[in-house]
Order: sequence, then structure tokens, then C-alpha cells
Amino acid sequence: MTDLESGPVNGLAHKLNHLFTSTVPAGRSPYTTEEVARAITSAGVPISGSYIWLLRKGQRDNPTLRHVEGLAKFFGVPPAYFFDNRVTDTVNTELALLTALRDAQVQRVALRTAGLSEKSLRSINEVIERVRELEGLPGDPPETGR
Repeated sequence: MTDLESGPVNGLAHKLNHLFTSTVPAGRSPYTTEEVARAITSAGVPISGSYIWLLRKGQRDNPTLRHVEGLAKFFGVPPAYFFDNRVTDTVNTELALLTALRDAQVQRVALRTAGLSEKSLRSINEVIERVRELEGLPGDPPETGR
């Protein structure tokens, strides 16, 4: 855990840091606070990199609605992500799926299932669940309803 990842799991700082680490553009390093601040400011919501850094450190925890909306828009999440733990859980499940799909081998497996029958897909899913169990990994994530 880095210095920025401290704080309660359901706190604003933790959630914001999770977005920084889980929404990394393909082929590059994570966004910097300055980069995020410039993009949000360019979209019409003035915010500084130092203020975002303070939010990430937990030294500020009551951003304005405009700042919350700007951060949410930048990271592609609903503003409720920062305040409603059910929304946070749903979004984090979706982010984990997107992160997994960036893995070339996961993409290859997923693409190879295209066109298979429902029966074959069920069989493949059973094999995957068994292998996950053998490796001590959790089962299916909860349905997101989307």
C-alpha cells in the first residue's frame, strides 16, 4: 500500500486512489494528479493538482459538488461512486472486469468462445470455475444488473 492509499476503504481518498490505479490507459503509466487537474479544468471545472493530491491523501474530504462531478466525469464513473458504497461496489466490479479484459490472454480466451453453443459455454464456465477454485480464487463476481 502506498502513502496515498491510506484511509478507510469507504473513504473518499481510498475511492479516488482506486480510480487512479484502476483506470490506467493502455500502454502507459497511471494518470498524474496534475494531468487530471488540467483535464478537469479544461472541461470547465477549475481544480488544481495540489487540491486533488490533498483529496487523495485524505487531508481534504469535502470537495464541492462541481469537483466531485469533474472527477467522476474524468474517470467515467457516476458522482455517487464517491458517496454510495453500493454504487462503489458495482463500479469497482466493472472496473475489475475491464482490467482483466486488458490482459491479452483473457481477451484471447474470451474471443475464442464466440460462436460456441450455450452448452459448450456452460462447460467452459464450469472448467474455469473449477480451476479458480483450485487456485484459491473467488468464484463469479456479483451480477451488476447492466
